[in-house]
Amino acid sequence: MACTTYTGTGANASIVNTVNGVSFQPDFVWIKDRSVGYNHVLQDSVRGATAAAKLSSNQSDAEGSANLAPYGNVSAFNSNGFSLVSGSIDSRQTNASGDAYIGWQWKAGGTAVSNTAGSITSTVSANTTAGFSVVTLTAQSSGTGTFGHGLGVAPSMVITKLRASTNAWATWHISIPNTQYLELNTTNAAQTAASYWNSTSPTSTVVSLGSAWAGAGTMVSYCFAPVAGYSAFGSYTGNGSTDGPFVYLGFRPRYFLIKRSDSAYDWYIHDTARDTYNTMNKELYPNTSDAEVSSSRIFDALSNGFKVRDSNAGINASGGTYIYMAFAENPFKYANAR
Repeated sequence: MACTTYTGTGANASIVNTVNGVSFQPDFVWIKDRSVGYNHVLQDSVRGATAAAKLSSNQSDAEGSANLAPYGNVSAFNSNGFSLVSGSIDSRQTNASGDAYIGWQWKAGGTAVSNTAGSITSTVSANTTAGFSVVTLTAQSSGTGTFGHGLGVAPSMVITKLRASTNAWATWHISIPNTQYLELNTTNAAQTAASYWNSTSPTSTVVSLGSAWAGAGTMVSYCFAPVAGYSAFGSYTGNGSTDGPFVYLGFRPRYFLIKRSDSAYDWYIHDTARDTYNTMNKELYPNTSDAEVSSSRIFDALSNGFKVRDSNAGINASGGTYIYMAFAENPFKYANAR
C-alpha cells in the first residue's frame, strides 16, 4: 500500500509510488485534491483506466456520471504507479496545475479472473499476500446471493458500490454486526438492515448479499483482510480525554481510516505522507469533497499503533465506538492474510 503526494501539472503526468525503495503496479487508486474541494476519484484496474470508470467516495452517483467524467482520471496503471490525463480544466480532480494531491494505492492481483465460489460468478483481482481484492459482479436477479472474493480468508472490511445507478457506498466492518452497514459517502451511524448482508458475515470464500441487492445490476466491491505486521481492522472506545485511547496495531501506521459507528460523524483519513511527524492533524474526509483541513482532532503515529490526542466527539467521545482500518509504514511480516 502506498500514500503518494504530488503536485498537479495540468499536463500528461506519471506518478511514481515508492514504498521502502520499491515501486509497484497498483490495482486500486484513490485520489484527492488537497488544495481545493473537488470530488474524490476512485478507480481500479478491473473496471479500467478511463473516465467512464470513475467513482467518488463522497457521492452516490453512478460510475462515470456527468459530474465526475469530465474532470480528470487515471489513464493507466503502470508498473511503478499510475498516469493522469492532461488539461488545465478537465484534469482538475486529479491533476490541476499547482494543486497538492494525495494518491492512496493498493496492489491486488493484476489481471482479474473468473471466480465461481459463490452463487454469483464474480471477476476478481486478488492479492492473498496483502489481503486485498477488487471484485466486480452483477447482483442476483432475485432473492439472496453470494460472490467469491478470492482472498482465502474472511475479509474484515468490504466496501461495495453499484456501478450503473445511484446508491450509497455500503460498507461492512468486522466491528459491526452482520445485520448492519455503514455508508462511506455519508456521516450516518451504522444502520440496521438484515437485507444488506443477509445477516451473514463474510467467509473465507464468499461475501453474502441480501435481498436489498436483488436486481440492482453491476457492482464493485473492495475486500480487505488483515495481515499481521501489515494491516489491521478493529475498533476502540473513546474516553473523552485529551489523553485518549492507544490503539495497538503491531506496526507504525502509514495510513488509517476512522469512523464513529454509533453516531453521525465524518469519516477521517490520516497518513504519514501528509503528516510526516507527530502530531497528526491533516484530515481528509471520504464522505465530503472538502479540501485538506488542519484539524484540532489529533493523533500520534507510534511504533506499534496510534494514540488519540483529542477529546473531539468525532474521534474520542466518552463511551463512543470507533472503527478503523490501518496499513503499515514499514511492513515487517509478509504472510498470507489470516
